[in-house]
Amino acid sequence: MCKKIFAIILTAAFLAAPNFAGAKSLWVDNGSWGLFADKKARNVGDILTIVINESTTQTASKSRSNSKSGSTNLNAGTGIFHFLAAAAASGSDEFTAEGSATDTSRFSGRVSVTVVEVMPNDNMIVEGTQSIWQNRDEHKITFRGIVRRDDVTMDNTVPSTKVADATVKFDGKGPLNAKQRQGILTQIFNILF
Repeated sequence: MCKKIFAIILTAAFLAAPNFAGAKSLWVDNGSWGLFADKKARNVGDILTIVINESTTQTASKSRSNSKSGSTNLNAGTGIFHFLAAAAASGSDEFTAEGSATDTSRFSGRVSVTVVEVMPNDNMIVEGTQSIWQNRDEHKITFRGIVRRDDVTMDNTVPSTKVADATVKFDGKGPLNAKQRQGILTQIFNILF
């Protein structure tokens, strides 16, 4: 009898207790953290990495040449101008100039940027700044451009060669960078002269 009462009380307590164990789905409602979800940047505030690999080469060569010559002859004077003797004069001028210049620049690096705007055609405007301090010198990379969603790779990166209207700015400040700039007096003399 005692066992029956105990079983009834235990059953009643089990049925009256709140249900702590609940069924959970393997899929998240918004899909952003699901097992097979696409992790690529697509919305304002998302972050992606731009792989900067730019190189430019400019070559220019010019050649100029110019030459001229002239001669003048003056015959002896006649009549009242008999004191003038025969004379001749000649001259020549020649100019030749050649020049060439080659400029090669190469930039490489990675900078993480944030999507600041999504355009109506699903292109994304991205912008970001990376600042590195070394021995009181700051080296700053600022990047801005337009990225197509199709160009974002599976590891959430975009090559800089696939960014439209890209602006890459390398700048720095600090003691070392200050030594590489002209002084104030030199700048004034360059402006005046």
